[in-house]
Amino acid sequence: MSSDFFSLDSIDEALIRVERSKARALRKSRWWQQKTSSGTCWYCGQKVGYHNLTMDHVIPLARGGRSTKDNLVPSCKECNTKKKSSLPVEWEEYMDELQRRQE
Repeated sequence: MSSDFFSLDSIDEALIRVERSKARALRKSRWWQQKTSSGTCWYCGQKVGYHNLTMDHVIPLARGGRSTKDNLVPSCKECNTKKKSSLPVEWEEYMDELQRRQE
């Protein structure tokens, strides 16, 4: 039984490696160039410039997300770092809390 557990872990790690590889390939595509051409972060809406955008998985790989066009968005480094592996609903709650503190 424990050997099955370890093989499942390695499958998960292998899947994440495959998904990261897909994301790297998409990063080189015309689709990504168009997606980032405005230089705007998908999360905060700030213009940070094309070269300052990172690729973020809306649903993180660690939480079951995939490297598909509908799950990848341009993000500024600050938002990407703060979001970590949050799901969209968790990120929205975080942003709402920030706005409440600023008011």
